[in-house]
Amino acid sequence: MEPLIHSLLETDLYKFSMGQAIYHMFSPYKTTWSFKCRNTDVFFTPEMVEEITRQIRHFCSLRFTEDELDYLHSIRWIKGSYVDFLRIWHPRFEDFIIGTDAPCGLTIETRGTWLNTSMYEIPTLAIVNEVYFRMRHDYPALLESFSRRLEDKVDKLVSGEYALGSFSEFGLRRRLSAEAEDLAVKTLSEHKYPSSVFVGTSNVYLAKKYDLTPVGTMAHEWIMCIGQGNHKHNPAYSNWFALEAWTREYGILNGTALTDTITTDCFLRDFQLTYATLFSGVRHDSSDPIAWGEKMLAHYARLGIDAASKTLLFSDSLNFEKASAIYKHFKGRAKVAFGIGTYLSNDTDVAPLNIVMKTTACNGIDVAKISDTEGKGMCKSEEYVHYLQRCIDWRMSHND
Repeated sequence: MEPLIHSLLETDLYKFSMGQAIYHMFSPYKTTWSFKCRNTDVFFTPEMVEEITRQIRHFCSLRFTEDELDYLHSIRWIKGSYVDFLRIWHPRFEDFIIGTDAPCGLTIETRGTWLNTSMYEIPTLAIVNEVYFRMRHDYPALLESFSRRLEDKVDKLVSGEYALGSFSEFGLRRRLSAEAEDLAVKTLSEHKYPSSVFVGTSNVYLAKKYDLTPVGTMAHEWIMCIGQGNHKHNPAYSNWFALEAWTREYGILNGTALTDTITTDCFLRDFQLTYATLFSGVRHDSSDPIAWGEKMLAHYARLGIDAASKTLLFSDSLNFEKASAIYKHFKGRAKVAFGIGTYLSNDTDVAPLNIVMKTTACNGIDVAKISDTEGKGMCKSEEYVHYLQRCIDWRMSHND
């Protein structure tokens, strides 16, 4: 196969958002990341594992160009000190451990500094996806079905059948291929829609290529590592530590807070007046979106904050039908936006993969996510998950 990752910009924007703050405040932190395939009927052959390894090795040979660094520096909250760091930074193949000892036939683990390993997640998942679909299926037929479905989506946006408000493409990690994601972003950006606005993409490479807005702030790893990777921290206060560090780095810029790392109810204990005012909005990534949105609107109301000035960003397993229903429900009550992933980057006649790569340890300490939807977490230690849940339960029961 030809190289599947062509640029170190070919990752989600939030990797740079978090990366800059990690560089400035948490550069000594070390993390372990683990790959998991949630599909029970998927198997990666030895030939696929060999190709995935070869593609990751190629990814590790890439370097930022000066043109790419200039582009990053043009983003108003990216600082020159971080750009200078990226000028000498590159992925290390030595940080990867790739094997076959799993039911799906593929294991991938990365170990090293958080600065390094955080940057491996998205390209690794994109590589695994594309290798699987090119080697397991008739790729030209898949691309044809993808193009046909994309055309139908765009037609319904143009006709006004779908009304989404603002939406972005978030599908890099689970895309059918680089070619497919490029086609989706290019096609969506070429049209105007009566009731929807295509804002941009989380893929920084494609945002640069098509002069779109790169979109993304923080991921679960930010809250997990800062809140749980320091043994002095009570993990039930993970959100406070993470929000405090974020505002220290960015002030009022780049402010969409992720709510569900250790449940939204626990998040709201820390998302009080100062943070709720400083952050421009919040992101939904698990649980019922309508119930979550109502909970957030009620929270803003209790704090005396006009929710119409805040953004509710939805990003959990969305398609245009779901997004339209959510937009209709909240329209006029808040700014509503959507990050839509697999539905835009890997909608074909074949079911997509459900693969993830998650932080499982930070500074030698187990870390975990306990989201609002059961089964979305991933941790190697059940004992630690029980400990984290007990910490959360104690805090919530004591109204702290």
